[in-house]
Amino acid sequence: MQRDAFYEESAISTRAEKEAKIYTVFHVVSIIFFVLAAIHLSFSFNAIGLWTSGDEPLTGLALAVNCIIWFGLAASLVGIGLSFFFLKRRFNVSYDYTFVEDELRITKVFNGKRRKHLITLEADRILSIGWVENDSYDRATGGLTKKQIKILTSNREPAEGKTFLYIVYSSPVTGKSVYVLEAREMLLEYLVPAAGRTKLERK
Repeated sequence: MQRDAFYEESAISTRAEKEAKIYTVFHVVSIIFFVLAAIHLSFSFNAIGLWTSGDEPLTGLALAVNCIIWFGLAASLVGIGLSFFFLKRRFNVSYDYTFVEDELRITKVFNGKRRKHLITLEADRILSIGWVENDSYDRATGGLTKKQIKILTSNREPAEGKTFLYIVYSSPVTGKSVYVLEAREMLLEYLVPAAGRTKLERK
C-alpha cells in the first residue's frame, strides 16, 4: 500500500567549496584542449591540401605518415580534453535522497547542476536497514563484492547532524546489494514504516 509521505535531503560533500573550484578548472582545461584540437584539425586539412598539390606533392607512404602524425596529434588533444572532462565529475559530487510513495529515489548531482538518477529502491524489496557503525553492517556486507556495496556519499565521515545508514536491498535484476547513505535519522521515520519495522537493525 502506498503512503502519502514525502521526505527529501541531500548528502553534500564537506569539501564542496574547494572541489567546485577544482571542477571549474578541469572544465576550463578540457575546453581549451578541445579548442586546440579543432584548430589543429583545421590546419591539418590545409596541410593536406599543400601536401597533395604543388611541384612535388606527397604520395603513398610519405602522405600517409604525415597524415598519421598530424591527425594523431589532434586525437591526442581530444583524448586529453576528454580525460579532464570526465575527471572533473569526481569532484563536488553530492547525492539527493527522495522518499515518496514507498520508494527511495537516489540521484547523483555533479557540481550542483547536472543530475543523474541512479536507482529507485522499492520499500517492499528492502531486506534490512541499519547503521554502518553497528556490527550488523559487517554481517550485511559479508560475502559481497565491492560492486555489490554502493557508497552513495562523497564523505568519509558524516556531516554534522547526519549518520551513515545502510540498506540491504534485493533486486530482481542484480540480486542482493548494500547501499550506504549519509542522512539524518529522520529519514528512518519514513523508510522504516514503509519497509516494515522488523527490517530495522536496532543499535
